[in-house]
Amino acid sequence: MKENTKLKQAFLLFIIFCGASFAQGNAKFKVVLDAGHGGKDFGNIYNGFVEKNIALNVALKVGKILEAEQGTEVIYTRKTDAFVDLAERPAIANRASADIFVSLHCNAESKKVVFGTETYVIGSTKNASNLDVAKKENAVLSLEKDKTKYEGFNPAAPEVIAGSSALQETILTKSIDLASKIQESLVSAKRKNRGVKQGPFWTLNKAAMPAVLIELGFLSAQDEGVYVNSDSGQDELAKAIAKAIIAYKKEFFVPGTATSAPVVAEPSQPVAVKPAVAKPTAADTAAPVKAPAPAPTVKQGAGNIVFKIQIAASGKDLELTPANFNGLSNITKDNSAAVIKYFYGSAAQYADAKELLAQAKEKGYTSAFVVAFKDGQKISVQDALKK
Repeated sequence: MKENTKLKQAFLLFIIFCGASFAQGNAKFKVVLDAGHGGKDFGNIYNGFVEKNIALNVALKVGKILEAEQGTEVIYTRKTDAFVDLAERPAIANRASADIFVSLHCNAESKKVVFGTETYVIGSTKNASNLDVAKKENAVLSLEKDKTKYEGFNPAAPEVIAGSSALQETILTKSIDLASKIQESLVSAKRKNRGVKQGPFWTLNKAAMPAVLIELGFLSAQDEGVYVNSDSGQDELAKAIAKAIIAYKKEFFVPGTATSAPVVAEPSQPVAVKPAVAKPTAADTAAPVKAPAPAPTVKQGAGNIVFKIQIAASGKDLELTPANFNGLSNITKDNSAAVIKYFYGSAAQYADAKELLAQAKEKGYTSAFVVAFKDGQKISVQDALKK
């Protein structure tokens, strides 16, 4: 019991250190690309398609594109067919004080009928399909010699991992933003959209920055397996992922400052993560995530630009009353993703938005930040100020 307590205390200190380091900000936008599996861990194998090889090829292709992007630094968890401990993957990102962590994988299922791409963020889930994916990805730790670092974690029942890190809760919103951009970009590349989902992945839970896990496609589906295993298919996937990462960088990254301005639910309430269950359609595909429309009562500025203050992210669908938001009124929300985002106020001028931000912080939302919308679509604050 004492050993477990010491381990928890040590891990908490480690996370606090990583979070403090991350908050300092980087001169360059640091991207950690994590090619799933490797070495003795082959991952999914169907129809002759091997997950570890595909993940590595796509990671290297994404990295090559990003390395040509000015002001961007790429770090790889592996660049060869090497086995990397599950715990070491997010640790590499944490030590580098990375701005984002992107893990690449391929899916599979026994019926061999499902296909499409999906992107995960950390979170609990009751969805059997999501949980099965997490179990498969977490199962790699069974191949490791030293399992003491996973003490208390059961890969066959990983539900307990979600919410274990307070730091992860504060950066969940940015993870969803990144995942949404990746999904939208992959859909624009003609991939079937299986949506942004949540799952209890060890590697995401231990990353001290916005982190996503991409399932590029199902190797068990013959046609999709052929696509993701082909050089041309991997080129298309890499371009779509790199495009989304660059868009995320443009929207959120300012050199020398933290990219993940943390957002948490009201201080008196912990963030409760709502299981993300994809809404079925005739084509079994989810619509791309859209930004919330601006409050209709606000007079918009030039170019129909509106600034709002993002104050919270929660799995709870709260009534928009002052009692639920520390006395703040004029609250709007975006419930288009797995976690609902809450916004305070609305202003046509950035100077007025800064005043609203100060008000939100006085009410206890110390991690609140300004976001901008043009014609109802989210844009970067930098772009909004150029209009």
